[in-house]
Amino acid sequence: MHMRLLRFGLVIWLAATIALRIAGQHLLRPADPLGTFILFVASFPLMAWLVRRLCVAAHLPREQFLAGAVSVALPTLLLDPFSCLFFPALFPNMSPRVAGVFGGWLLWCCAGAVIGALIPQWRKS
Repeated sequence: MHMRLLRFGLVIWLAATIALRIAGQHLLRPADPLGTFILFVASFPLMAWLVRRLCVAAHLPREQFLAGAVSVALPTLLLDPFSCLFFPALFPNMSPRVAGVFGGWLLWCCAGAVIGALIPQWRKS
């Protein structure tokens, strides 16, 4: 585990949780499957890119990128099951009907982070 990347993951988790508590109703809407699809499509490569950038910035050797990705994703994996469990209380601005979409989105983002660590080095232009 990489403590610096774990701290980054915790900061990302906290910022995202606060942002969703404030304005999540504009992002996750029960009657907007196209918006949800776009959110998923955008989140996966964004998380892959972000985790790779964080691993590079932390000067990790390539063979430790996966451990770095796990360190970044760990706060989400440990804390957001409780966010899903207490969804109506934590996110009163969002419909309880999107709790499942929220949980799926979190897993999708974590998968993007792991894939970002696993794919070979991106070609430099």
